[in-house]
Amino acid sequence: MINSIMKASNISVPDSVREIITRNRSIYDCIKMDLINYTALAVKIQKDVEAQIGGPVNLNTIVVAIKRYADSFEEKEDVQNEPVLKNARLSLTDGIVDIKFSSDDFAMKDAVDLMDGFTRIDPDYEFFRLTDSFRFLTEDISDVRKLLESFSSHKNFLQTGLAKISVQIPESQNSSDVVSYVSEILHNNGIELVNAFFGQDNIVIVLHERDAARAYEILRGEISRQI
Repeated sequence: MINSIMKASNISVPDSVREIITRNRSIYDCIKMDLINYTALAVKIQKDVEAQIGGPVNLNTIVVAIKRYADSFEEKEDVQNEPVLKNARLSLTDGIVDIKFSSDDFAMKDAVDLMDGFTRIDPDYEFFRLTDSFRFLTEDISDVRKLLESFSSHKNFLQTGLAKISVQIPESQNSSDVVSYVSEILHNNGIELVNAFFGQDNIVIVLHERDAARAYEILRGEISRQI
């Protein structure tokens, strides 16, 4: 399980672009079908990329990263036969709540205090700092709800009825490729991701709880097939 902040310094511009595109299914589909203007998309996602990288990024650099990602679909038309999930390990956790706090009124000290609270309740919680928000994934239990009440003065949004699949991947594998592959496999089976986050050797896939068990079996079958 991951229990850390996704650090901007650990991600490159191409990785950031792939993550942002993969998490937006409509953009992902348009990229795959070559139905989108790369420059217009670069303008749209520039702030998100800069937030993940931790500094300014030239627009043309983002355009190049988008084009290379789009070109990768032509190079991987038979992606189903690639051993992308070989030696990967899965774990499924249901009963998850996604808690989003706006960064406009939520200081880092608040985030640290909240993380300390989550550590006492659920050591396996996830924390992600995004462009405009802080996101937490944790068990949906009464102690968590009580903790959130102590931060009731801060704007927050809760999404319940979720589950997460954590995928531990070999060091040799590119985590952003795994996210794209998993998204494609599940999409082809009628399952859409709610969200996805990735680090150097782990990805966390967030789904509706009703889809989680079937998604887990599909991915486990893919891993078995690629051994």
